[in-house]
Amino acid sequence: MSRAKEVVREAARLLYNGVVEEYKEAKIAASKAMGLRSLPSNFDVALELSRLADELEGEQRKELLVRLRQEALDLMVFLDMFHPRLFGSVWRGTARRGSDIDIQVFALDVETVVRCLCCKYKVVQAGWVTKTAGGHRVRFFHVLVAIPSGDEAEISVKSLEERGETRVDAIYGDRISGLSTTELREILKKRPLNTFVPERKKRRTV
Repeated sequence: MSRAKEVVREAARLLYNGVVEEYKEAKIAASKAMGLRSLPSNFDVALELSRLADELEGEQRKELLVRLRQEALDLMVFLDMFHPRLFGSVWRGTARRGSDIDIQVFALDVETVVRCLCCKYKVVQAGWVTKTAGGHRVRFFHVLVAIPSGDEAEISVKSLEERGETRVDAIYGDRISGLSTTELREILKKRPLNTFVPERKKRRTV
């Protein structure tokens, strides 16, 4: 294995074990450990991270993905009035041990969404957060809910004006489209293990 590939493997290992949470941080740490200055692409690390998860989790990883997608569908049906869309690793099909469900909803006010969730789920945390996405700082209301199975779901509440907006993924370099409730239902019926990952990277991302 070349040293460049060793860096990719080490960065993936750091992310999988939760030593670091961000791709850039993992790549810098891995490169420094291997004595290299260049950084691999996010795309290459993501593919290696998925391979590592396959090695360590085996068939259980497939079972986990189907379960998380079914739980996401149940949650989205419940939140239907807020036009939910599934994103993140459960949409991509790259979910692994420790992954949560990532759903975006669109509403006139955040209080209505929180009240709705409290009717069925345990709300662990709720509040405004600011993150950098695609080079831009975005502010949105975030709700973390606990699902009876023990899994967690992160609900991002955005304004109705933001519905239909898309952005480029910093890891895979493609457009983040996600899945609607109807699309997710069809996936579970016909191709529950289907993945939404481009075959090759669109651009190099540091």
